[in-house]
Amino acid sequence: MLKNYFKIAFRNFLRNKSFAATNLLGLTIGITSAILILLTVSYELTFDKFHENYDEIYQVIANRDYQNQIFTDRNMVLPLAKEIKEKLPQVKNATMTTYQNSYIFSVGDKKIRQVGYTVGESFFELFSWDFISGDARSAITDPSSIVLTQSAATTLFGQEDAIGKSIRINTDRAVKVSAIVADPPGNSSFQFEFIMPFNYSDPAIVSAMDEWYNSSWNAYIQVPAGTDMTALDQNITALKRERAPHDKISTYFTFPMEKWRLYNDFKEGKSIGGMIQYIRFFAMLGLFILLIACVNFMNLSTAQSKRRAKEIGIKKTLGSKRGQLVTQFYAEAMILVLFAFVFSILAVYLLLPSFNLLVDKQLTLPLGHPYFLLACLAIIVFTGVVAGSYPALYLSSFKALNTLKGTFRSAKKSSWPRRVLVVGQFVISILLISATIIIAQQIQHTKNRDLGYNPDNLIMIYGTDDTQRNFTAIKDELLKTGVVESVTKTSSPITNIWWRGSSPDWAGKPADLEIIFSNMNADVDFSSTFGIKMAEGRDFSGMPSDSAAIIFNQAAINAMGLENPVGMKMTFGGERTVIGVMEDVVIESPFSPVNPLILLYNPEGSHIINMRLTTSVQPQLALQDIETIFAKHNPNYPFEYEFIDQEFQEKFATEELISSIANIFAGLAIFICCLGLAGLVSYTVERRKREIGIRKVLGATVQQILGLVSKEFLGLVVAALILAVPLTWWIMHNWLDNFIYRIDIQWWVFALAGLAAIGIALLTVSFQSMKAALTNPVESLRNE
Repeated sequence: MLKNYFKIAFRNFLRNKSFAATNLLGLTIGITSAILILLTVSYELTFDKFHENYDEIYQVIANRDYQNQIFTDRNMVLPLAKEIKEKLPQVKNATMTTYQNSYIFSVGDKKIRQVGYTVGESFFELFSWDFISGDARSAITDPSSIVLTQSAATTLFGQEDAIGKSIRINTDRAVKVSAIVADPPGNSSFQFEFIMPFNYSDPAIVSAMDEWYNSSWNAYIQVPAGTDMTALDQNITALKRERAPHDKISTYFTFPMEKWRLYNDFKEGKSIGGMIQYIRFFAMLGLFILLIACVNFMNLSTAQSKRRAKEIGIKKTLGSKRGQLVTQFYAEAMILVLFAFVFSILAVYLLLPSFNLLVDKQLTLPLGHPYFLLACLAIIVFTGVVAGSYPALYLSSFKALNTLKGTFRSAKKSSWPRRVLVVGQFVISILLISATIIIAQQIQHTKNRDLGYNPDNLIMIYGTDDTQRNFTAIKDELLKTGVVESVTKTSSPITNIWWRGSSPDWAGKPADLEIIFSNMNADVDFSSTFGIKMAEGRDFSGMPSDSAAIIFNQAAINAMGLENPVGMKMTFGGERTVIGVMEDVVIESPFSPVNPLILLYNPEGSHIINMRLTTSVQPQLALQDIETIFAKHNPNYPFEYEFIDQEFQEKFATEELISSIANIFAGLAIFICCLGLAGLVSYTVERRKREIGIRKVLGATVQQILGLVSKEFLGLVVAALILAVPLTWWIMHNWLDNFIYRIDIQWWVFALAGLAAIGIALLTVSFQSMKAALTNPVESLRNE
């Protein structure tokens, strides 16, 4: 019986090649999209799961409340992990890490910049990495040791055994390779090329281990399953306040590893989601595309109903039961889905390299993985059952007598399911068109936000000991070239904050006022180099008194509730005088408010060189002159630079990625939707073939015939628009609520989406209807 079903299916496919090809194309696109989205979703959902202690690892985070505005901060004081491990017995392990750092590694004449972390001694007890050589227990016990990834070891030492080999870091520190680990997988929160231990004999680290207010590190703990995490959070907060009694605004809590990737966005101290929102969006998008492909199969199958009617009548006359016919039609659908799946796997294999570049991931096609095979089987069965359900139930219901007498007519009530399906398709299409427009608008709205400085023609170069010693000469020579307008130094990039601390003290400060400040060291020409306007007072000028000066941004003055602050005396690491207030500058997230900022004059503590290029000189020509100067004064390091505007644009990477993916899959969904509409038009034209012939004999023009067929489908698109507008508004309004700086949804977005849908429908309907309108009526009436 099964063999017979295959024969009948193949004969029908060969007899109706265009029908089979159109269905195959729609299903292939739908399944290909579903598999690509499945791989993306799986990649995100398995983030960090390779760690053996995955369910027991937490990051310690603080909610800092100032003026009833809660700021969620991952910056912790360096001694926190040690204190937690010693004082809280329910904590199995605890460690501190820096943020990702970059250094120049020198091996012989080879000088390469590498990125990684400096970590506490329990790092390899908390986190699981694949050690190729060396031992995790002893890899970072020596402060002069370093652990390399396999790719970093190959880059530095080629095929030689790297264990025990020496590396110079920034020419001023020597370390020895103690272990080699496999490269971290792409779906790991830690991405590194090296791991180094803290040197607790280093005076700077010794000082930091006694510091309980300034926060610049990350803290991680391991807690056994079943621990009362609420009580633990309270204990950590109490422990921190015992050591830092003035820190009354911070409440500490533990954030599980399973939420790091998917729920890492906070608002007013509560997790409001994050990547999980985009995962849900992708999952729904994949399901929608697959459903649209299934709807196409239904519509195209019912469009062939008259051609299959006699076949069904004969089979029923010869004794076939309806159940057998239902099975046959399901088998035909499943066979076509299997062919589409094979083509989809080939398409995914070919598209995956380009798709990986688009999504910036390391997706693979795990054909041998049981979970992937199970997911593919689910896609096949789901698609086959959904796509084949309506044709199987509808076609098998035809009356044998009517079909054999040639008096078969499809009942009017049988057309409404197809209409509902087409309306559903266009609801999804209008929703996707509207959503992509709104996402693009929101991204552009944030990009257009006033940054408070001019990022164009700005470059930054990470300094070294040589550039610190020779900075005066470097700056003079840069300005003399004429390719550089202004130069200054800062302790962190203008696009990031590396140092946060408590607020300064001043006369009349409210006893209960505590504010977390972003801090930055700077040199002279800070405001002129970045193009920052001073609201009051002046910038640093380099005079001796500047070493005891302090500059705030406007957000800091507002948070402190000060008026006319210039000239005020404050205590912040000694007595200081407020010399200026600068306008707010967007330094970190462009989606968040500007945080209070303290600017201190400290050239020795500022290692990042920032320079504004002259607009009249091409950047590449300017960089050649700049490289010559750095090669002269900084010969031990390669010349490396970053454009600040490009660095800032990276803050939009996730949103732009979502927009790009949404555009691609929305386009595919609309294309498949057009195939389905073409199927329904084909069915309608076939059903009304004689009516169209009679109208032509009676003098109807081609335009009238087109209008006759088109108005029915335009009504379906209008109905879809009416349903799609409130649904889209609700979905996108909730999405926009995640942004503080957000757009308002405009009516014209839906008008544009509706016009696009109507235009697409008209083109599709007109193309199909034109065939019937131009057909000689004799062809359709000769048997009447």
